[in-house]
Amino acid sequence: MNKRDVVGAVAVRAGVSQADAAKCIDALLELACDEVANGGEVNLTGYLKISTVQRAARMGRNPQTGESVSVPASTGVKIQAGARLKAAARG
Repeated sequence: MNKRDVVGAVAVRAGVSQADAAKCIDALLELACDEVANGGEVNLTGYLKISTVQRAARMGRNPQTGESVSVPASTGVKIQAGARLKAAARG
C-alpha cells in the first residue's frame, strides 16, 4: 500500500475528501519528523512508537578488503510496533 492508497482509504473510512485526508496525513508525518528532529518521540498507543536512538562509535570492517574502519557515533530512528499492530499481523 503506497501513500496514494492510504490517502484514498482514509478518505473513504473518515468520509472526507481525498484532499482533506492527504492534508491530515501530511500534517501527521510532518509532526512526527519535527518531533524526532527535536529528540522527542511520537507514541500512537497500541499502534506504533517512533523515537530516536543514539548509536555509539565503533570499529567496523570493510567487507571487500577486510580493513578495519572507524564508524562514528550517530543518531538513528527507531520504530516499534504496538500491541494492536502486532496482533493484526498474527491474524
